[in-house]
Amino acid sequence: MSKKLVLENLSKHYGSLIAVNNVNLEIEPGEFLCFLGPSGCGKTTILRMITGFEEVSDGKIIYDDNVINDVIPQKRQFGIVFQSYALFPNMTVNQNIAFGLKMRKMPQAQINSRVAEMLKLTGLTGWENHYPSQLSGGQQQRVALGRAIAIEPSVLLLDEPLSALDAKIRVRLRIVIKRLQEELGITMIYVTHDQEEALALADRVVIMRDGEFRQIGSPWEVYKKPKSSFIAEFVGTSNFLSGDKQNGKVRFGPYQFKVSGLDEIKADSVHIAIRPENVEMVGVTIAEENCLPSNMIETTADVINFLGAVVRITFALESEEMLIDIPEKEFERIRLKRRDKMKLYFPPDAFHIYTEHFRKLI
Repeated sequence: MSKKLVLENLSKHYGSLIAVNNVNLEIEPGEFLCFLGPSGCGKTTILRMITGFEEVSDGKIIYDDNVINDVIPQKRQFGIVFQSYALFPNMTVNQNIAFGLKMRKMPQAQINSRVAEMLKLTGLTGWENHYPSQLSGGQQQRVALGRAIAIEPSVLLLDEPLSALDAKIRVRLRIVIKRLQEELGITMIYVTHDQEEALALADRVVIMRDGEFRQIGSPWEVYKKPKSSFIAEFVGTSNFLSGDKQNGKVRFGPYQFKVSGLDEIKADSVHIAIRPENVEMVGVTIAEENCLPSNMIETTADVINFLGAVVRITFALESEEMLIDIPEKEFERIRLKRRDKMKLYFPPDAFHIYTEHFRKLI
């Protein structure tokens, strides 16, 4: 039976460097939780503290109502999957998956049954006698998953397990991991810097920056209601504008956009963000009679990028580079070309308002 895992005032210091700063979190049994953030934000450090590979500087890690700070990794009964697979090169797929079971002195008949179950779950039936060097990267990662799950851990921790694989294999393995988690009902804690991966997999996402939790919520919440301009850019893509409040609108150069919720902001200067898919193309994705005149602009298409289901068009608003995404079918219909004129609409309720200045991610 899975148990609740609690991080209570958890910190990690390396001398004067604060890698994780006083974070708190309750992870429910059977939950799929993703830690998401840029490199160096502390997400892997948290994972290593949970597994016992890293000592806790302050605070507590509580599992099943017991503080486990001083419990050695082998006694925590947690499974872990690394980015590097960490397979034994001189062992077959069968032997790699069976390794943890043999260490636990399980009877051979049970080992054979459990390994066969793992091979089926991970789609590796027929590959059991191959060595890691004879497998693709995606297959090796499936072996690592099978080995970690074979010991029936209550909690499975995954440290950027797909980042070394190519894009198509990553998408396929996401489905494998999600299906495994749902079928087995185990708690999974997943570390990634890939926002698409986190949104696709998680029940809840923890956004980290500079060793702190900046937002915790469902994928829908962190995408649709980002609490800061950093999150608005890191999770997905956003267009940003800075301006002054004036007569209930945001003044930006010659433009004055009506922005919903502006009256609740006390600051005179604000920073507003809007997702590319929420910008409308007048006469294409919205009729002009449904638009507020103040929130319409005329501009020119600069760069056109075909992204499959959508087409992303870059345009300039004053000196700011902006993006609009329109469905591929609509683009095909209008046959827009570079330097063509277009009229765009920014719906008042599609803006997010921030009072802190956004620092562009690199």
